[in-house]
Amino acid sequence: MALIKVKEIIGTSPDSFEDAIKDAISQLSELRENVTGLDIIGATVEVNDGKIVEYKVNAKYAYRWEKELNK
Repeated sequence: MALIKVKEIIGTSPDSFEDAIKDAISQLSELRENVTGLDIIGATVEVNDGKIVEYKVNAKYAYRWEKELNK
């Protein structure tokens, strides 16, 4: 039996929202196996002196929880 668990992650980039999404996926690949999906739930920018200095995406990700159940 497999359960799906949902958590949130934030990806960042100084260049673009697309790169911030790639950052979130990169973080996930290091932290979790069995990731089944990513849902972008928010996007923000950090501004300094009238210029965008960082793009941020807040995302929910789902993963199969079966390994943790078997412990």
